[in-house]
Amino acid sequence: MKLKQRVVVLALLLVILVLTKLLLLDRLETSAAQRQDQLSFQRMMSSLKLTMDSRLEHTLQSPWEIASQWVVPREVYPEDTPEMGAVLHAMVTKKIVRADVGYKGTQLKALLVLDGGQKVVFKPKRYSRDYIVEGEPYAGYDRHNAEVAAFHLDRILGFRRAPLVVGRFVNLITEIKPVATEQLLSTFLKQGNNSCFYGKCYYCRETEPACADRETMEGSVTLWLPDVWPLQKHRHPWGRTYREGKLASTTDTTNCSAVSLRWEYDESYCDAVKKTSPYDSGPRLLDIIDTAIFDYLIGNADRHHYESFQDDEGASMLILLDNAKSFGNPSLDERSILAPLYQCCIIRVSTWNRLTHLKHGSLRSALLSATAHDPIYPVLSEAHLEALERRLQGILGTVQQCIDQFGNDVVMVEDRMTLSHL
Repeated sequence: MKLKQRVVVLALLLVILVLTKLLLLDRLETSAAQRQDQLSFQRMMSSLKLTMDSRLEHTLQSPWEIASQWVVPREVYPEDTPEMGAVLHAMVTKKIVRADVGYKGTQLKALLVLDGGQKVVFKPKRYSRDYIVEGEPYAGYDRHNAEVAAFHLDRILGFRRAPLVVGRFVNLITEIKPVATEQLLSTFLKQGNNSCFYGKCYYCRETEPACADRETMEGSVTLWLPDVWPLQKHRHPWGRTYREGKLASTTDTTNCSAVSLRWEYDESYCDAVKKTSPYDSGPRLLDIIDTAIFDYLIGNADRHHYESFQDDEGASMLILLDNAKSFGNPSLDERSILAPLYQCCIIRVSTWNRLTHLKHGSLRSALLSATAHDPIYPVLSEAHLEALERRLQGILGTVQQCIDQFGNDVVMVEDRMTLSHL
């Protein structure tokens, strides 16, 4: 063989060796990521069932201080939270020292201050567990139990972006009225033997109060995020239509709003979003897609805006606040909630791995285990648990369609961020 031919053969062999090495390294990295996600899933499953007691590992700190220190730009609470049960226990048992009307919004709520100065948002029970909310997917009153279920689903999915929520029974006469502001007291009334209040909000009406069972009212309490982490509100690029027969629209003049008219009819809409800050770089677009998956599972079509931490330049998480318009109709699977997923056709590898681990009934059993400690257990009806399983299959099928169309390398995005808890 001539020297020139030998050089060509050697060069080809070298190229083959390099490509083989790169392929092996890629497979090793993929395998390592899968093992990491598998271990994370196992840790989550083993820590789901909480013990509701007041014991804390850090005895010199209050439960409120511990929960406050958990919050960082990319998560509300860490993966390893041995004090979670104690914090939730405090939310259920600590004395209410002040009660006021809720912060701005369309739905009835009360702002409570617990012993130690911790603010929580109380949402009252409006429906029985089996009640089906008919109409649009965002119809009806807030569902207090939906807040509880959504928080634990956030734990199960490994997002850790939802504030802590737990069910609580309060006595309106002995716990709320003695510490209520005049503004809240003015909305109290009686219906038969039941104490009621209607609060102050956009849709709050004296004719539509929330009523206790005599004096005792079931509800949910959501832990207020620390004041050192002020929130910034953003319009969701896949904004929801609220008028029947009308496409989503906005009067905003930002770049994002200028294109937000298109998602309901333009399947290439995601290409425009990708060119708009903060979706053109950083984790925000993938957070939007995670949130679409989360909202589709719980049936939440009400996320027309979302919050992040202020001055984050797109780096902080999309915080999963206000999930009470969920679990309304177990028979309704609103596919348009998944528009960010099927229009962008990308998903975090870690999210995909977690979803695949939750197949074959694991999601249902995980949620039952996670909520077994809660004072208002059972949190969801059987029909809603079945709906979760069905919707999970729909998400997996949607991702598979994307893979079939664009390939695994395009659809699966590796986006793991090191989280600091200093």
